[in-house]
Amino acid sequence: MTGYTAQTTLAKSISLSGVGVHSGKMTHLTLKPAPQNHGIKFRRVDLPGTQDIQALFKLVVDTSLATVLGTNGAIVSTIEHLMAGFSGLGIDNALVEIDDYEIPIMDGSAKIFTQMMEAAGIVLLDAPKQYFIVKKTIELVEDDKFVSVRPCPCFKITCSIDFPHPLIGKQEITFDREKDNFERDISRARTFGFIKDLELLKRFSLGKGGSLDNAIVIDEDRILNEEGLRYPDEFVRHKLLDSLGDFSLLGMPIKGHIITHKSGHALNHSFIETFLKNKDAWETGPAA
Repeated sequence: MTGYTAQTTLAKSISLSGVGVHSGKMTHLTLKPAPQNHGIKFRRVDLPGTQDIQALFKLVVDTSLATVLGTNGAIVSTIEHLMAGFSGLGIDNALVEIDDYEIPIMDGSAKIFTQMMEAAGIVLLDAPKQYFIVKKTIELVEDDKFVSVRPCPCFKITCSIDFPHPLIGKQEITFDREKDNFERDISRARTFGFIKDLELLKRFSLGKGGSLDNAIVIDEDRILNEEGLRYPDEFVRHKLLDSLGDFSLLGMPIKGHIITHKSGHALNHSFIETFLKNKDAWETGPAA
């Protein structure tokens, strides 16, 4: 079969280590090539005999602080930045081996994951890439927040945010996978938080690995990181990065235009549930 967009995987294995933002524990991670139709799977090597955890929405068990997947007693947490790297680079198949439950936070973005994936190389497999091809608009509204998807011949995602803070305010950005460069334009955008919220997390023994090395920390009127921002609109770029990670849990890329406004993990996951129920609004298969 020829004339199709092929599935992809890594050309070779790559390993890295880092601290979990909530656990504060050092975790070792190895990303390995995988065959066609394998998808992205996580393997807890510290729990021998447990089932691999597929990166699918149906296995999401918690979204309160980060996205957590689980099956048969094994969980893997804080997957969104790594999954955004796979999605942003269009990698369909990989096995992720991890020796604890939390993916390392690294620098708070997908930069290091993305650079390592690109250094390993991406290869084509002898099978067509499968898509969700959107035929009708689907929308989920919650108060002043919403997520929607509409038909589009390519994959685009538009995110907008509106924070009542002088350093953030209203921001919007669109990423088109066919035209834009994920590594340059999105992957380096770091997670962000307000210092009062970080202090509260640590008081409840969460956020143990959080620091100025892996997050943008904001006070009432200033950014505490000495180096400042990597992009003028880094906040909305990180929201888009998170959304890429969330929507990757559909298990296949989308041919459509996703639009989010003031969304977060919980609303994105509610939208995925709505999307999957509306089977008349999409079809699956290789791209035309």
